[in-house]
Amino acid sequence: AAVQSEYSLWTLDVEREILAMCRHLRVGFVAYSPLGRGFLTGKYRENTKFETDDVRALLPRFEAEAMARNIAIVDEVTMIAARIGCTPAQLCLAWLLAKAEEIVPIPGTKNIRYLNENCEATKIKLNSVDLAQLQRVIRRTPVFGERYTPEGMKGVNV
Repeated sequence: AAVQSEYSLWTLDVEREILAMCRHLRVGFVAYSPLGRGFLTGKYRENTKFETDDVRALLPRFEAEAMARNIAIVDEVTMIAARIGCTPAQLCLAWLLAKAEEIVPIPGTKNIRYLNENCEATKIKLNSVDLAQLQRVIRRTPVFGERYTPEGMKGVNV
């Protein structure tokens, strides 16, 4: 058995109750969108325009103003990744893998290069300094914009 929900450095809702319950019940947790729909990789900036068939074009966090404000998170993640010697995507995945053994991130990709890069994240072992630095980023850098539209948010964590 497993529970699947969004979980990343900019979507932490599951930390309130769900992860503890999974641990208690001994069920796995599948973290989807562990790279914040690609945003946490640094690939997208505030001037990025998404195609109309790209779901990000509809999501509040990907509106220009929200992206401009959320770049602070990406910049911090990128800086930490550079210090460790990995990509921002690998850092995000390694962070999830370090959180608990029952967590399995499922990053989506259409590119074999990114698939290989994501697999390499399993080799990154974050130490207490790395984890504390990421925790400080999470605490002091607010995320702007909801995960989904108001209608979509009605189905979150119900």
